[in-house]
Amino acid sequence: MAARMEPAIILMRPQMGENIGAAARAMLNFGLTDMRLVAPRDGWPNPRAVAMASGAAGRVLDRARVFATLAEAMADVDYAYATTARGRELTKPVLTPATAMADARDRVAQGGRVAVIFGPERAGLENEDVARANAIITVPVNPDFPSLNLAQAVLLTGYEWAQDSLPPQPAPHGRRPDGEAPATRLEIEKLADHWEERLAEAGFFFPPEKAPAMKLTLRNLWSRLPLTRADTRIFHGMLRQLIRRG
Repeated sequence: MAARMEPAIILMRPQMGENIGAAARAMLNFGLTDMRLVAPRDGWPNPRAVAMASGAAGRVLDRARVFATLAEAMADVDYAYATTARGRELTKPVLTPATAMADARDRVAQGGRVAVIFGPERAGLENEDVARANAIITVPVNPDFPSLNLAQAVLLTGYEWAQDSLPPQPAPHGRRPDGEAPATRLEIEKLADHWEERLAEAGFFFPPEKAPAMKLTLRNLWSRLPLTRADTRIFHGMLRQLIRRG
């Protein structure tokens, strides 16, 4: 099956290489790679953008295309969204990132090509830029401080674009991030038995009538913890050392 056509991310007159690099990272977080730069202030390529992109996101910058005007950057675009927090006298649909990207997915599914336009860091898009777009994206943020930096705005857009392909919850851990496998049920049972035995010898379960409930609480605690095999070995070792020193 052919890959879905992604939105073009158009940066209008970006001023700092670091912000372009950060935007590239935000794009790649959600699988976006079509970056288009319109009249970047410091020219292109920009070593500060490369440094900020940090590794894999450098490929977004490698593919980035530079245009002299917004019209040229939008030559193959069927529908465009302009991001702005300011009210405009231009009559256009005003959408949140979520509704805009849901609309974008529908348009792409029908064979259209979409783009999202982001303004320069200091002042944002000008009316002449917004006039070329079909709709406006405005993030519903604190009205007393509506400003987002460039990478934040790109990240929000990318996240909403990817909503239909992201898992509803974080993927369950088959292995822990450090590569250590989760403890097995038998390993957790043995760990719980070991601690229960040693705690009983130390007189922890007192008074006697409360001992069953205390043991049940501890057993539940061990089974609730996301322990790895390495974790169980550490807990066994800690207990052995405490017994030796006692």
